[in-house]
Amino acid sequence: MRRREVVVNRSVIRSILDYAKACHPKEGILLLKGSLSKNRITVNEVEIPPLAVHGFGFSNFPLHMLPLDFSVVGTAHSHPSGVLRPSITDLNKFYGRIMIIAAYPYRSEENVAVFDREGRLIEYEVVSDV
Repeated sequence: MRRREVVVNRSVIRSILDYAKACHPKEGILLLKGSLSKNRITVNEVEIPPLAVHGFGFSNFPLHMLPLDFSVVGTAHSHPSGVLRPSITDLNKFYGRIMIIAAYPYRSEENVAVFDREGRLIEYEVVSDV
């Protein structure tokens, strides 16, 4: 399988970190919206999923409540524990092409990582908003 290039707008990283702080000590979850082209995934927006549930050690949303939206490229969620890698549950509930995890203390890009559905770390580029 060929690796995909992932590009994320700086405002998306800030939004994920801010949302994680606001939800702490519970987990927060967001949809990642953007576009796909060949081997490039661009993330330029986040959205709170309908009926999202935030808990201690979990976050979720009912998939059947999502509108048909081909701009959703994955999900982002927080790890209040500070662990910057996906759990087995994260991988089993993987939705989309990529998963972004923001780990406590949610201060900077160093607290953010991108993963594929196998749980492999994907390098990503942060770009200024257009």
